[in-house]
Amino acid sequence: MKPRLLKGSRLVVATHNPGKAREIAGLLGGDFDVLTADQAGVPEPDETETTFIGNAVLKARHAAVVSGLPALADDSGLSVRALDGAPGIYSARWAGPGKDFAPAMARIHDELGDAEDRSGWFTCALAVAWPDGSVFAVEGTVEGTLVYPPRGDRGFGYDPVFLPEGGAETFGEMDPAAKDAISHRTRAFTQLKAALID
Repeated sequence: MKPRLLKGSRLVVATHNPGKAREIAGLLGGDFDVLTADQAGVPEPDETETTFIGNAVLKARHAAVVSGLPALADDSGLSVRALDGAPGIYSARWAGPGKDFAPAMARIHDELGDAEDRSGWFTCALAVAWPDGSVFAVEGTVEGTLVYPPRGDRGFGYDPVFLPEGGAETFGEMDPAAKDAISHRTRAFTQLKAALID
């Protein structure tokens, strides 16, 4: 039987990305005493896996072992069809050590060139690990189209160049609540909550 996450308990969110930490804390809805990786003294591990799920599990296990607490990790990124799924698991690395996504968005635009297919998708893998080694993972995706130049200053990462399917605003233009209603992270969280919390 898999462990559960008990509301009110302490949970490490294994990220050093403040935007991602805020979004995850919001999706958890105040049900947990959340510590970020920085607050829990958890250094960033090397992401050596080849899938989003693999990297999420790696980060969650690392944080659970170091902190001695249940840990939730996310691995997410943007995949572009015409670029054979790149940047994919390397989405953050394309932004460089300073996590500056403006050059990364420009690189996608440059590499797409005059390709007709501008479709892509965001993936979010979520993993929860416990200090005893137990782990649970899920994945959510959202389809869309890549636009350029970037639009909007909300969200983070590649949000300003991602127009979700059927939408008129990029993730960078959307009200955070509207983005949360359809995002890849929300879709993964819905599965996670159904399995471990609700």
